[in-house]
Amino acid sequence: MDFGALETVVANSAFITARGSFDGNAAQVARDRKYQARLRLPPLSKCEALRDSLDLDFDSICSQQPIGKRLFRQFLRGEAQHGPAAQLWEAIEDYDTAADEFRLQKAQAVLARFLAPGAELFCGFLEEETVRAVEERQAGLPDGLFRPILRETMRHLREAPFRQYLDSLYFLRFLQWKWLESQPVGEDWFLDFRILGKGGFGEVSACQMRATGKMYACKKLNKKRLKKRKGYQGAMVEKKILAKVHSRFIVSLAYAFETKTDLCLVMTIMNGGDIRYHIYNVSEEKPGLEEPRAVFYIAQIISGMEHLHQNRIVYRDLKPENVLLDNDGNIRISDLGLAVELKDGQTKTKGYAGTPGFMAPELLRGEEYGFSVDYFALGVTLYEMLAARGPFRARGEKVENKELKQRILSEPVKYPEKFSRASKDFCEALLEKDPEKRLGFRNGNCDELRANALFREINWRQLEAGLLIPPFIPDSRTVYAKNIQDVGAFSTVKGVILEKADTDFFQEFATGNCPIPWQEEMIETGIFGKLNVWRADGQKPDDMRDGPGEDETASSSKSGVCLVS
Repeated sequence: MDFGALETVVANSAFITARGSFDGNAAQVARDRKYQARLRLPPLSKCEALRDSLDLDFDSICSQQPIGKRLFRQFLRGEAQHGPAAQLWEAIEDYDTAADEFRLQKAQAVLARFLAPGAELFCGFLEEETVRAVEERQAGLPDGLFRPILRETMRHLREAPFRQYLDSLYFLRFLQWKWLESQPVGEDWFLDFRILGKGGFGEVSACQMRATGKMYACKKLNKKRLKKRKGYQGAMVEKKILAKVHSRFIVSLAYAFETKTDLCLVMTIMNGGDIRYHIYNVSEEKPGLEEPRAVFYIAQIISGMEHLHQNRIVYRDLKPENVLLDNDGNIRISDLGLAVELKDGQTKTKGYAGTPGFMAPELLRGEEYGFSVDYFALGVTLYEMLAARGPFRARGEKVENKELKQRILSEPVKYPEKFSRASKDFCEALLEKDPEKRLGFRNGNCDELRANALFREINWRQLEAGLLIPPFIPDSRTVYAKNIQDVGAFSTVKGVILEKADTDFFQEFATGNCPIPWQEEMIETGIFGKLNVWRADGQKPDDMRDGPGEDETASSSKSGVCLVS
């Protein structure tokens, strides 16, 4: 065994061991006690000023932010007059994510417990007409059955209950978490493992958050290489878009910081490798994916792209290399470096961006374009998944970009026998050269795509709730990445001097923790449950006090109950 192969074996072993310690395959999560000890809630004297600087938006605080949502629900459950609304909210969420065989039972329970006059948890704030409409529709168990009820419930909660919450101990606890969330984070908080690949400006490596043990992928953007290639704008766009979107089908940005040499984006780690790897490397004798597996991935990609487009983001770089598998076999789309966010009132953009062979005709012609270009790329991606080659060139064929462009603009696509009638029809609808006729995002959603015959076996509600079992589950003992020596190294950047303007940009880029992923990490790794301790007598928790003697001598009491739900 040569040194390069040995390096890969050792690096893989260390990575798999660390990964297993967090995924539950080891006796104990690997955490650094020194860094875990730094995750402590501050006394109120340090964080009460945040009340004046926080955006006190109900949806953000009580619905979108995971810790905020948990604390608001804890407050509601502790108040008799708000308990029914809180439980109705939770029951509707439970119904929406339930397996089909349990939906009727759960729907009937919601009607009996919360909507029937005289019920112990009757929610009298609901409009009678709204309740009646739901009762009339409940026999068919349609998707969104309780959506009108949930809207009225949230409208009720954002009034008096929310105002009371802002004056409660639970909101003070939220301020403590926001202070902790705002603390600086840098490279010392992370332990690096093996290189997984490389991007245009630097390496991508596996890393572990020392305080929690959670595994991530760290994308490093070399500062000098960024400046030399004029990549500042693209890097900032990618970072801002990653921080904005939150979907189970798009990689999440958890941290952004700088080192002496790099800007670092710490993101969701996808241990199953990219789809291109699975198309060509898993079975070299029989490349390509079976149709049911490809359809499952395409359905998840559609859900991810719908989220991007609903946030007015044109992706522009969909391809198998940018579709990654997680531990469970679900996909997320990644690498948003070429994405562009449309401004309010803007429906189209312009510019040459993408990967040859995946770019739509309207983009190649230099015309303005909108979300349609992403659905053309979706068609190319599905074609490659099934045929193990692109639709505009034979496998292994070297084609100049000029010739490739001509084929995309003018030549019809030929389909191998492997394509079923449904997959061929769907591909043709996506690879339509006229963007106005192409299947895609319309009326704010992708319902036209969901209704296609290709997805007749897909339960979209369960897919989007993460309840469907993927057709392929990656082996937890395998590293789905190239050998380290095959990744390739970057050359040293010479002749670039970093000045004050560059330093200012780097500081603007390095914003630290991203609220929603950070809060999810605190909950997922048990840190929230460990720190969210309340006194049994309902008084101010000990961690909110500056020290003994504040308010009452009972502050030294250790009695309390841990609320983690």
